[in-house]
Amino acid sequence: MSDARAENVERGVRNGGDLVVETLHALGARTVFGIPGQHALGLFDALSRSELEFVSSRVENNSAFAADGYARATNEVGVLFLSTGPGALTSLAGLQEAYATGVPMIVVASQIPLDGLGARRKGMLHQLDDQKASAANVTKSQRLIQHASGIPSAIQDAWTEAVSSPQGPVWIEIPQNVLLDPVLVPQVEDALAEPFDNPPRVELVREAVKWLAKAERPAIVAGGGTRRGHAEASLLSIAEKLKAPVVSSPGGNGSFPWTHPLSLQSWVEDRFVTEVLEDADVLVVVGSSLGEVTSNYFTLEPRGRIIQIDAEPRVLESNRPALGIRADAGQALEAIDQALSAEVLAGRVSDWHGESPESVVAATLAKVMARLDGQDLSKERQFMADIRAAVPDDMQTFWDMTIAAYWGWSCWDARAGEFHSAQGAGGLGYGFPAAIGGAVGLAVQGKPSRVLAVSGDGSSMYSIAELATAKQHNVPVTWLIVDDGGYGILREYMVGAFGKATHTELARPDFVKLAESFGVPARRVEASAVRQALEEGFAAEGPNVIVVETLLQMFAPTHM
Repeated sequence: MSDARAENVERGVRNGGDLVVETLHALGARTVFGIPGQHALGLFDALSRSELEFVSSRVENNSAFAADGYARATNEVGVLFLSTGPGALTSLAGLQEAYATGVPMIVVASQIPLDGLGARRKGMLHQLDDQKASAANVTKSQRLIQHASGIPSAIQDAWTEAVSSPQGPVWIEIPQNVLLDPVLVPQVEDALAEPFDNPPRVELVREAVKWLAKAERPAIVAGGGTRRGHAEASLLSIAEKLKAPVVSSPGGNGSFPWTHPLSLQSWVEDRFVTEVLEDADVLVVVGSSLGEVTSNYFTLEPRGRIIQIDAEPRVLESNRPALGIRADAGQALEAIDQALSAEVLAGRVSDWHGESPESVVAATLAKVMARLDGQDLSKERQFMADIRAAVPDDMQTFWDMTIAAYWGWSCWDARAGEFHSAQGAGGLGYGFPAAIGGAVGLAVQGKPSRVLAVSGDGSSMYSIAELATAKQHNVPVTWLIVDDGGYGILREYMVGAFGKATHTELARPDFVKLAESFGVPARRVEASAVRQALEEGFAAEGPNVIVVETLLQMFAPTHM
């Protein structure tokens, strides 16, 4: 620290970094994720004078995943501090997941000093031509703050944007000198950021209700926007009023009771479920684009009319013509539910070709199970059942892009917990760092904070360094690594497409010894012993790792 800077600190002189942390704290932030860097030192020095807790990751991409997991687990805003250049760029894959899934985050990246910005190439460390442009594809908006007095308002505006549907990460960058120079701005005492209202238009609700009141075979697809909009109660009410079968996308898993007589669960990758959706005379799609997975790889061909509700206008009718309702899912479903009065529904007939919707659901699920029974999948089904039996009903789980997660997309009953996966952008390495963020957030809220992360051996290597983070902060994460010696799902895809797999096999470490080298307890068990191992891991303190060496297969695709 320079003599002048030391003197400023001694005299209590505040700087731009203090304005950042003061504003975040006033807005309700409690935890920050990230990694220090040269141009960001003003931010991190200010943290020493703040009530904000800091969680230091080892790779910026994992910091982004952790802030994402924090936000999902807590329904709060995740906050991420980044250094300039390589640090900022390394975070982008993690931010793509948050952006694709609609996770609210504030990203504060440092920047080179103001006099280095622009077209000049002064040769400054970490210098980019336009750093914020690099984040344009993975954040809702990007702001460069050039004066300290603009910091509080800019962060407040960014927070408002992040929490307004469609939610997502917002990027702010602040030059090094703006963070370090003394400021005259008084201490930030309060800040307010309310989400913009996003209700449905009245005439669209009226038209949707008209369609539904006449529908004999309505069905509902509940996507991730249903959860983000906290629309579960309205969804249940509408489904029961209409007697409409409901299927949840992987992102919508948990938005509708798994064992409800109208629940088709999450078997969107099954042709029998696809056929029910195709047969609906009105298909309500909430918070989903009917994208690749939810449409059973674009084989879904609805014969009826579609009502599509989404806060993101680019999603509406992106795959199918529909009555598009741009609105927050919670507000839209609440309005439709209130309009579906007993008087409106009087005389309405529910008729699935002479069968009740409940019997159609039961028969469809029976056919799904029979199809699985016809394949050699007893090990896989038992493995997933054992994990589900071990996990407490209210525990949150975080799943990487691995075969176990692909099973989980279809078969996992979230119960009172939350199911989180990386299927928004589909990048590897999400599970463990997101679980760290989730566990930290739950602890901050005073809730039971033990969580489960599930990864494959390939995806775990993306985030293995975060064992140090989990140990340093004593985070209660149980990490299940399913080790099959390669990129298992890619192996299956290549064998299916070409008859052989190429470059999918991996040399990997002894995960048990590696975890123990970080001071994290670890054990290796057979697949048949995973339930007991998980239960013991959940009862322990701090982080722990369970490794299962087994080769899991996927159920046969039905879209081919």
